[in-house]
Amino acid sequence: MGEQTGRVRLDGPVQDVAQSLLGCTIEAAGVRVRLTEIEAYAGEGEDPGSHAHRGRTPRSEIMFGPPGRLYVYFSYGMHWCANVVTGPDGRASAVLLRGGEVVQGLELARVRRPGAIDRDLCRGPARLTRALNLDGAVLGVDLLAPTSPVRLGDRAGPVGPVATGPRVGVSGAGAATAWRFWLEGEPTVSPYRAAVRKVRP
Repeated sequence: MGEQTGRVRLDGPVQDVAQSLLGCTIEAAGVRVRLTEIEAYAGEGEDPGSHAHRGRTPRSEIMFGPPGRLYVYFSYGMHWCANVVTGPDGRASAVLLRGGEVVQGLELARVRRPGAIDRDLCRGPARLTRALNLDGAVLGVDLLAPTSPVRLGDRAGPVGPVATGPRVGVSGAGAATAWRFWLEGEPTVSPYRAAVRKVRP
């Protein structure tokens, strides 16, 4: 994958949409990030690692569309994660934004992530949302609307080779699904960590 693309399409199979988002930008609150790492999550009955695997719930409802909405959720009671809802409308899927490079608003991102070196400002989903100042207040916004507080931008040019592997922190039946995609050689890609099963005493 090294070709240029036009307007990003979000209504296709989630694993294809996920790869097409690499090199695109996400912009909010004065900071713009070029996406270098993402993960795909499919829908009801298809993907045990997905929030929507068991159907519609108050949490997963937004994953059923329409595509182009922002799905944010609070993870482990500690941090926010951001996802792009993909299509087709009525069939759940979303792409987790795992990492990226700050290409605009660097000083502001540094303020929001004090002590972090530039490579690590958005190296991981929680760091990315912090740099962009994303939280539950922007749940459901239209990422393609010109006046949206959070905007998804097209890929500006060619990208290098795309690598794939298991998703980070997913356990059980969905652990081996190789739907994590990243741009090879990008220093802003986070290290892989397998899920750790909790053992009750």
